[in-house]
Amino acid sequence: MITYYDDKSVQVTSTAVRVDGLSYPLAELSMVWHRRGDRSWRVLAGRGAIGAALAGPLVAAVLGIGLAVWLHRSVVVTIAIVGASVLVGLGIGPLADVLFEHLDRSYARGSRELEMWARWRGRPVRLLHTGDALRFGQIYRAVQRAMESTPAGQRAQRAGQKAIGTSGSNPRPRSRP
Repeated sequence: MITYYDDKSVQVTSTAVRVDGLSYPLAELSMVWHRRGDRSWRVLAGRGAIGAALAGPLVAAVLGIGLAVWLHRSVVVTIAIVGASVLVGLGIGPLADVLFEHLDRSYARGSRELEMWARWRGRPVRLLHTGDALRFGQIYRAVQRAMESTPAGQRAQRAGQKAIGTSGSNPRPRSRP
């Protein structure tokens, strides 16, 4: 038995797909496809908040430099204001690394709910529902590899059919992902 994917709730092997304690033998799955849900406004708002947090100190630094030039004070006061503004701008450096990491993880997880469906014993069954795009992609690819390695999947490939479908808004395959 070959294990293609394994985590706390999903296991994909050369014999079955197990999701949350339910097991679906690969020999009983005739087709697998995926569906994308609506965008999550919460995720998009979080990305916007991270962008604002990144831009805030930089805007403050630029405004401070502009204020120092506009005030026409002594050279010492102008240098002090410009110096403080530059320090505020540089202060974003360590914070920016953390914020960019959160932003990058947000894009890796995705902003949509994703579902994996299969035709099991002649009826459509939702195998998986998650908002984590990276994990979903790993699981979906593991199911593809498992299905292609089964005798039924190999017969379907030789006959020119696809055991793995593409995305669709209804629990049936469509022609494009």
